[in-house]
Formats: sequence, structure tokens, C-alpha cells
Amino acid sequence: MVNLLKVLREQKEMRLKGNLYHITQIQFAYNTNHMEGSTLTEEQTRYIYETNTLLVEEGSKQTKVDDIVETINHFKLVDYMLEVADDTLTEEMIKEFHKILKTGTSDERKSWFRVGEYKALPNEVGMHKTSEPKDVEKNIKKLLQEYHLLSKVTLEDIVKFHSDFEKIHPFQDGTGRVGRIIMFKECLKNNIVPFIILDKDKVFYYRGLEEYQDGGEKGYLIDTCLNAQDEYQQLVADLLMIQK
Repeated sequence: MVNLLKVLREQKEMRLKGNLYHITQIQFAYNTNHMEGSTLTEEQTRYIYETNTLLVEEGSKQTKVDDIVETINHFKLVDYMLEVADDTLTEEMIKEFHKILKTGTSDERKSWFRVGEYKALPNEVGMHKTSEPKDVEKNIKKLLQEYHLLSKVTLEDIVKFHSDFEKIHPFQDGTGRVGRIIMFKECLKNNIVPFIILDKDKVFYYRGLEEYQDGGEKGYLIDTCLNAQDEYQQLVADLLMIQK
């Protein structure tokens, strides 16, 4: 058994290219942002992380400034998540996740957009209604209370929390990325191999969320997360030279 939280924290301080922390930062930022419409490629994401400059690829489309800002912010978000990974998940922490992700974006200049605070306007996700703004705080408190009553947290519990969190959809934008960083954090806290939902699997992920939230097949989302966990486990094994 490897304490992945300890490894990631130690490698974060080392700042060496090609280690687990380094690749986790790039894969996480690229995939979670690309799922939400970022135009940056994985190579551009890597270049921003390693050189703090943007690689302009021949024939590439125009790059939105927000894509760059949110990529850089996600690097900071992962670092903060690692700092608090073994702490109890709270509303304040969730709001801080959102604040780190969205600070400096064009959304921050909108009068109705609340960076680091719950949404002010109703929103829908895939034609599904989410919690009304007036109910968000109450629903999040209830979700956290029920989650913290669990005596032993399993991967299935973390996936259920994620589904319920996304159904509430507490933020105007950025909820999915905050939700996925929470899953990674809670896996580390509970000695479960964490995972990154890859952009190539987003169709399965979104379908799994929809079916889970509609009271249908829960296994579809769980299997998608288990598959992502297998892929991250292989990355861990390859980089830390662990024999299976």
C-alpha cells in the first residue's frame, strides 16, 4: 500500500518533471476543463504548467483568455486540495475551491456571478432542474451532514455524494470541476485510489450522472469512476514502479 497523499505532497515540493504530481496536474487540468468546453489541448496545458507560456499550435483556433486563466487556476486548486485533503469537507472549503477556480475570469466581472459563493440565479443542467438559489445552502448542509454520518466512506459513497452535489448544482458555473476535485480529495482522505474523469469518457460520465440522478441505474456512473480509477492506478504503478 502506498500513501498517495503523502507521495503527492512530497513530489509537489520537489517540482520534478515527469513524476506523479506533475502528470496529475496536467491530466487533471486538461481533462476537467476540456469537458467544460476549454479549447486548450493537453500539450498546451502541459506547456502552460511547465513554462508559464502558451504554445500556439499551427492551425489552432483562437484561445479564450478564460481557458488559460482557469487552467492556471486549476493548478492552484490541486495544490490547495492537497493541503486540505485530510481535513473534513466543509461548506467553506467547497466555496474556496470555487473561488480559486473562477478568480480572474470574465465571470468575476458579471454583477450576478458570485465567485466563491452559491449561485444567485436558477440554472439547468441537461434540461434537468437543479436546486433553487434560495435552497442551495440548506441542501448542501443536509448533504454534508448525511455524508459525515458515514462510519466508513467507500468509493460508492463518494460517487453518491458527487451525484447529489451535481444535482444541487450550487454554483452558477464551475460546479462540475469543483465536484470532481472533491471526489479526488475524498478518495485521498479515505485511502481510496483517486481518479480523474478523462475527456474521452465524458459521454459515459454524463450519462451515468443522468441515470443516477433520475433514480435509474447507479452502476453506470460507478463503473465509469472505477474505470477511471483503474487508469490512475496504472499511472501510479508505472511512475512509482509498483508491482501488481
